[in-house]
Amino acid sequence: MNDFLKQWGEAAYTTTGFFWMALWAFVLGYIISSMIQIFVTEKRMQKTMGGAESKGVLLGTFFGFISSSCSFAALASTKSLFKKGASFISSIAFLLASTNLVIELGIIISIFLGWQFVVGEYAGGILLIGISWILIRLINPKKLIDKARKNLEKEDEGSGMDDSKDWKKQMQKEDSWAKVGKKYKMEWQMVWKDVTVGFTIAGIVAAFVPDAWFQTLFIGSGQGNTDFSFFEILEHIIVGPVAAFVTFIGSMGNIPLAALLFGKGVSFAGVMAFIFSDLVVFPILRINAKYYGWKMSLFILFLLFTSLIGTSLILHYSFDLMSLLPDPSQVQVQDSEYFKINYTFYLNLAFLIISGYLIYLGFFKKKDVDSKMGEMAPKSQLLENILKYAAFISYIWIAGGLAVKFLIQ
Repeated sequence: MNDFLKQWGEAAYTTTGFFWMALWAFVLGYIISSMIQIFVTEKRMQKTMGGAESKGVLLGTFFGFISSSCSFAALASTKSLFKKGASFISSIAFLLASTNLVIELGIIISIFLGWQFVVGEYAGGILLIGISWILIRLINPKKLIDKARKNLEKEDEGSGMDDSKDWKKQMQKEDSWAKVGKKYKMEWQMVWKDVTVGFTIAGIVAAFVPDAWFQTLFIGSGQGNTDFSFFEILEHIIVGPVAAFVTFIGSMGNIPLAALLFGKGVSFAGVMAFIFSDLVVFPILRINAKYYGWKMSLFILFLLFTSLIGTSLILHYSFDLMSLLPDPSQVQVQDSEYFKINYTFYLNLAFLIISGYLIYLGFFKKKDVDSKMGEMAPKSQLLENILKYAAFISYIWIAGGLAVKFLIQ
């Protein structure tokens, strides 16, 4: 019993420490994302992505890079862009970029995993788009694409945001920043459940799951082992998305768990595959089926999973060739002193003050300013309820664990 209580306390403390490490990065990322969504409208994107295929892919990649990292927001925006005339591949480029190339994800990865994984994330995002483009050109699913467009034509037209105003002038107005504050709150509303559950699972895994379990699940893994055979790497790449499928947590909430996987000896390729897997989980499959039909949804799943395997292999062997593969021993996500007075403390303090000001501006001083929330993909109410209650249980678990650690033991 004492061992369990000790592990419970460590799990809760690790979860809290993980979030403290990442807090300023979340705030910075979502402020940037909120600013871009207010000052760069979807209608502007639609006007520029309907031209030549290569130009559409480049623009889709760029617009994805500056968009929100929320998978459900990305799915809705992708559907809207495709419906309004963007090519299928440029829409896929937007979807992949908005879930892999976004600024806030890179910041979180740098905190937990280091610069090699940041480079891998951004290079991998581009590779995912490139491989998907090649596969679409080779397979040429014209009938599937036409049928998907017909499915979307049955939907009602949504009202787009006004894009006639100069964004530079808008940035000088307090009302515009009030809209940023409202959007910033909405960004947190979209991810709080995923982040809570994801960080809690990471803390539990760190405290309770023995290394032997990882060594069984990921063949050949173990502390200090970086010499993997091709088939071991391939197994890691396939098992990584399976682990992501089981947790179905968004990419931002999965990063601490990815760091734990790497620290336990999982290959660089396997961890990258795990991070890339947020678009090959069942909730995403179901939403794509609702938008485009099951055949297209399964084709997108095949497309993304195949691209994920190819990308992870290319990244692993490219980094190995350049002697850039990161050392698992350098990833220390468990720390006995998360809450030291250091740069993290001061950054968290500064960004909490900025958050408070944006919330005050958007919901108190300028509460009458209208700010339309971007379209969201239709989430499963059952899964949302499961996540919501899992998040509440997580808070009880964390509070109890912290009480055990600091008051009882």
